[in-house]
Amino acid sequence: MSGMSGRAQLMWDDAVTGYDFGPGHPMDPVRLALTRSLVEAFGLTARVPVVAAPPAGESTLRLVHRADYIEAVRRASLDPAGADGSYGLGTVDDPAFAGMHEVSALIAGQSVGAAEAVWQGRVAHAVNFAGGLHHAMPGSASGFCVYNDAALAVARLLELGARRVVYVDVDVHHGDGVQTAFWDDPRVLTISLHEHPATLFPMTGWPEETGGPGAEGSAVNVALPAGTTDDGWLRAFHAVVPDLVAAFRPEVVVSQHGADTHVEDPLAHLAVSLDAQRAVAEAVHELAHEHARGRWVALGGGGYEVVEVVPRSWTHLVAVAAGAPIDPARETPEEWRHEVYARTRRAAPSRMTDGRTPQLRPFDDLGYDPADRLDQAVLATRRAVFPAHGLLP
Repeated sequence: MSGMSGRAQLMWDDAVTGYDFGPGHPMDPVRLALTRSLVEAFGLTARVPVVAAPPAGESTLRLVHRADYIEAVRRASLDPAGADGSYGLGTVDDPAFAGMHEVSALIAGQSVGAAEAVWQGRVAHAVNFAGGLHHAMPGSASGFCVYNDAALAVARLLELGARRVVYVDVDVHHGDGVQTAFWDDPRVLTISLHEHPATLFPMTGWPEETGGPGAEGSAVNVALPAGTTDDGWLRAFHAVVPDLVAAFRPEVVVSQHGADTHVEDPLAHLAVSLDAQRAVAEAVHELAHEHARGRWVALGGGGYEVVEVVPRSWTHLVAVAAGAPIDPARETPEEWRHEVYARTRRAAPSRMTDGRTPQLRPFDDLGYDPADRLDQAVLATRRAVFPAHGLLP
């Protein structure tokens, strides 16, 4: 089915680049602008309509967030100097800035709009690479995230009548805010592959975290050893995600594609290439077609190598969703390279590949190595959750 892309749309409003914590903060909005222009330079917008949804309103935000927290964000947005630290606002990770509420609600609105378009059948796939702000909690900002657009997209799907939603998070950091939002909800299967919590923020996402009472097995965590490379990352993904998605039979797939698993990312310690990130985008696309009638909402996330990695990774994601995958050997368009230099004074990457061709070593073949830390991590996750889904670990 992978050739059957269906129709896709890209969620985008230029104002999302106002999500800006200030100079020197890792979450530089230039990564969004450069991604948007690379998508354009490859001609993908000729195939995929670009749609701007309205900002998420109060009632939508309250599907996940507490009213007092939303009010605290509004106040900090009007008076950044007076931000209330008890809500995680005005911290080093989440500095308050003027207009913070409005732009955070706008990003959330794009993800909610993507979910609505897919659920209502207007498109098969919708992408919001400005989204994926998966650390925001119901009552606090966390980890560069103010409103949790990923959780809001899932919550909107449930509100519209979805009975089973799979959320797949391949950001290098644990998808803790989304897991928290649906911890007690058996309708949502949250699967997160991330660097081991012993070595990375937010220090959660252990395999033993499997969901609340009545929702056992609905939270899945694969804690990858620091230094994991393409082959291990793909092995872990394919050893856990496809079997669970098949068993859960989702009506829609929501995925978060943080690009910070990359070997060049300055904030984490995995060693994954652009080529493996692209392979996982393809795999999620295929899972949506195999198990969810093609319904797929794809979000961005982290990613702090803002020139080399993020624009190429998410342009591949958009291209996969558009049914027009870009040959990794292709050169990046010259006009885009000029824009990169003009905006950042850095040389742009010249091709759409890191030159890797990742090989999948399937876990279920007799290749399991009990001394291998990656295989131990995979087995810990399978033992923790597979039986709850009627699967053998």
